[in-house]
Amino acid sequence: MKMTERRQMILALAIKEYINKAQPVGSETLAKMDLGVSSATIRNELAALEEEGYLTHPHTSAGRVPTEKGYRYFVETLMDNMELTTAEQQMIRHQFHQVTLDVEQWMRLSAAVLAHTSKMAALVTAPSANQTRFKHVELIAISETVAMMVLVLQAGTVKQQMLYSTDLLEQEDLRRIANRLNEKFGGRSAAEIRDQARNLSGFAQHVAERIHQIIEQMDRRTSREIYRDGLLDILRQPEFVAVDKMQQLLEVLEQRTLLEDMLNNLAPAHGVQVVIGSEGGREEFNDYSLVMARYGIAGEASGVVGVIGPLRMPYPRAVSTVKYVSQMLDDLMMRFYSSR
Repeated sequence: MKMTERRQMILALAIKEYINKAQPVGSETLAKMDLGVSSATIRNELAALEEEGYLTHPHTSAGRVPTEKGYRYFVETLMDNMELTTAEQQMIRHQFHQVTLDVEQWMRLSAAVLAHTSKMAALVTAPSANQTRFKHVELIAISETVAMMVLVLQAGTVKQQMLYSTDLLEQEDLRRIANRLNEKFGGRSAAEIRDQARNLSGFAQHVAERIHQIIEQMDRRTSREIYRDGLLDILRQPEFVAVDKMQQLLEVLEQRTLLEDMLNNLAPAHGVQVVIGSEGGREEFNDYSLVMARYGIAGEASGVVGVIGPLRMPYPRAVSTVKYVSQMLDDLMMRFYSSR
């Protein structure tokens, strides 16, 4: 079938109407839009689009709804290249500029902004490096024999731990030890730190050993936290009025391993990716669409931001939101690494 301009226009309008109203779209509805063609012509075009698999008839309804093929054609060919409004961009930018260099704050803010702006459920993974590397350590005297170690890793993770000493601890001594370790360990892996620690002694060696243990533990982690937000927003969608559909969605969002696998394996190296229904290759996701983008710095650390919603997702809004939030996180990551 040749996709004429008129057929494209009718398909785009049918999909937009269905996304907005969540009701099957009939020829009468489209005829009221004053398209310059008769109702009979619209009916013929809708029938042709259905025959080619872009639309389908639900039950005995007189109207039609988009198929996965229809949504895919819409996303790739017909969708407006929408941007968030200037006011929305300014508000989001202001929120991100208020956060400190704290990865957990970034993740929670990203999930909240994605959910609020897209009205979908947001999913965000923390940045992760292929290999954990040391960035910076501070040592703070708590008492004469106790110091708090604040360890910052290159992926942005911050670890705090109390360390005990049999010798008296002075803040000036701790500062000198921290400076020495920062100079020796900057950008190094767990194995490299272990080798370097052999040349140390006293409390400095004790600190170095704890740093090595923490980084080694980070490298052994097989999964990372997924930050979620917007569950109530998505449950308000008509698709989830039925209890069984609501339960199905909740189960999907609770399957951490499944979500992590989907996000990490499907998210693109660059740009925004839209995964519609069965395209994800997992039966559990057949009723949902995912819009995702990877953020971070190549060769250093990266994570994924995305939204999940019904197939009847406002794709232009979702794509523009995910794109903008991923750009904000790119900027934060650049700030973080440039401060090393």
